[in-house]
Amino acid sequence: MSKSKRFKENFELIDRDKEYLLTDAVDILKGQKSVKFDESVDMAVNLGVDPKHADQIVRGTISLPNGTGKEVKVLVLCKGENVVAAEEAGADFVGADDYIDKIKGGWMDVDVIIATPDMMASVGKIGRVLGPRGLMPNPKSGTVTTDVSKAVKEVKSGRIEFRVDKYGIIHAIVGKLSFGGEQLVENAMALMSALMRAKPAASKGVYLKKVSITSTMGPGLKLDKNEFTA
Repeated sequence: MSKSKRFKENFELIDRDKEYLLTDAVDILKGQKSVKFDESVDMAVNLGVDPKHADQIVRGTISLPNGTGKEVKVLVLCKGENVVAAEEAGADFVGADDYIDKIKGGWMDVDVIIATPDMMASVGKIGRVLGPRGLMPNPKSGTVTTDVSKAVKEVKSGRIEFRVDKYGIIHAIVGKLSFGGEQLVENAMALMSALMRAKPAASKGVYLKKVSITSTMGPGLKLDKNEFTA
């Protein structure tokens, strides 16, 4: 795939063999020639775990101190008085079986789905649709709860879920390129602290193998992992 002139110029600003300190890497990202939209800033963290074993799966949630800068569409599957609570908290879509049917029909215009426990029997019927898209509500991620108001507010304010993929890598957004450098550093450090705390007891050897940061349309920069293990 051919690279644009802008990408090539940005690529020349970095040393592919160097592991940068986080603050230096963020400065380089913010100094690159940007595109017309506000790019996301993402991190990729290669962990020394084997996700094939249940006791080595790394997952969790964290509320980034400066949010993600991304508008998150939230669907709450609930009934009764929880409907009003979800709407007042700012949920974009609120319903029950009507939205279950919409999803069965192919509708998927949502980023996060929150459900109350009494809805999980119905949600389970569309698990094969939601699971591969990372949308299946789960108590461990705080998306199966009786406190829908709190859950919606946390997601809207910048709570993200992380989960290691089959290659042992965590992919997570830490903000937008328009954020201040300090904001991006704070978010990235919060994510890395959460990942270090989430280290499984069954993980042996080197836990933190590689860390990199990149913008949506820019080249990736390797980070000095020692900065996060100190």
